Amino acid sequence: MSEPAMIIEASDSVEAVLREDLVRSDAVLATIAPVLRHLVASDDHSVFAEEVIARVRGIVGDLARQLLGQLDGLDEEGRRNLAADRVDRLCAILAGSPALLGHVHALALEWQLGDRLQGRLAIDPVLSPMLQALIASPDETTAALAMKVLAAQSRYVQALRRMSHPLGELPGDLLHNCLLALAALAEEEGSGDRAAAAEAAIRKAYDEAATRIGLIARLVTGMGGGAVAALSVSHAGPAIFLTAMALASGQDRDRAVIATNESQLARLALALRAAGLKPLAVEEQFLALHPEVSLPEGFERLGADRAAALLAVSGGLSGY
Repeated sequence: MSEPAMIIEASDSVEAVLREDLVRSDAVLATIAPVLRHLVASDDHSVFAEEVIARVRGIVGDLARQLLGQLDGLDEEGRRNLAADRVDRLCAILAGSPALLGHVHALALEWQLGDRLQGRLAIDPVLSPMLQALIASPDETTAALAMKVLAAQSRYVQALRRMSHPLGELPGDLLHNCLLALAALAEEEGSGDRAAAAEAAIRKAYDEAATRIGLIARLVTGMGGGAVAALSVSHAGPAIFLTAMALASGQDRDRAVIATNESQLARLALALRAAGLKPLAVEEQFLALHPEVSLPEGFERLGADRAAALLAVSGGLSGY
């Protein structure tokens, strides 16, 4: 009779530790959007030159130039020569969307994660062992989709290296936010008709299923029960791993990206356990992602259902 009681006590103890860590993690999440909004709008580049912030600022600026280029009918050179004050005005409007800033921040963190894993563990951020195997699949549909993922991931890595991101790669709701921002600026400038025409052209060319994130989600979903293999970051690569973890744990993908940050380790452990990984497999992912961190004592007694429940009651920020 005493042994089950001990197990329950140990389980309660690890839950208390993880719940307390989640509270701290949520507090960190709650500060991200207002801080990002300030940093994107700040002119003090010497103080705010940290890599991720610089990349977020660069991507928001690139989105603004793409929108203004569509409004004005400009080519790439014309977009580069847009008046800085006009770009800054649109950036300020874009930065008013916590969801958009959160997504751009997640993109920058994902790029940083891929770069770090490549340097430390030689994990290719574009062509992982899993993707290579799927490209060689005898199933033509799977192989073709894997090739599209490879091309999309390669474009993403190159774009983020240049601190840019195509408008057409945004999730649909965030593209809508960008178009609302463009309409707001156009109203200030008295060019509402041109903004409506630009919006129609952008929407006509948009296909969410063909975005990098959409393609990876289709690839992982199509693997069925085999998708558990995608929960190994060294085998699947960071992009597929993050999508698989998000889908299997019932999280938004941006929240899954944030979970790999060192301030969100409880969220990462719970997400991996909720996704169905055994405790030993969770430890293996921590060894790859955070080799200096150990899971809390008693974690092996935490069930996947309980991990999912703890994750579900965690608060957070709109946009994550």
